[in-house]
Amino acid sequence: MSTQTIDSAMARRMVEASAIHGASIIGRPGGWSVMLKLGKVEKLLGTQRTDKPRMWRSLDTCMDYLRNELHIVRVDVLDATHYSDGDASRRPRQDVAERMKRAHEAAAYDAWFREQVQASIDDPRPSISDDEARARFANRKTALRQRAQ
Repeated sequence: MSTQTIDSAMARRMVEASAIHGASIIGRPGGWSVMLKLGKVEKLLGTQRTDKPRMWRSLDTCMDYLRNELHIVRVDVLDATHYSDGDASRRPRQDVAERMKRAHEAAAYDAWFREQVQASIDDPRPSISDDEARARFANRKTALRQRAQ
């Protein structure tokens, strides 16, 4: 279990139980983090499966997360003392753009494929049996072979 941070799932449960008495947004090199007040103890909101603080590059997305995910709408302190836009230790991932491009292509193909299947289902023409279709294509194949000779 994390000792330095609280993950989002635990923070949600603590908000529901009214155990969180306040939240502060703290500027750090590379972005913003959230400090949660639990009585006299303060802990950073952390990432899942690690004991590292969760970071947001944008103050807007940080606040949106607090409002929409944790249902915290009041921030006690906004400390930008140590905030800086860039972080030398954080390099952008080079594969993200390619991965997102592939995801969008896959989603577009999936949508096209579903449209094709639905169009086939909605087609009012009578269906033909597998044997009849195989016979038709066998005849076409034979005709093409004879033409090629």
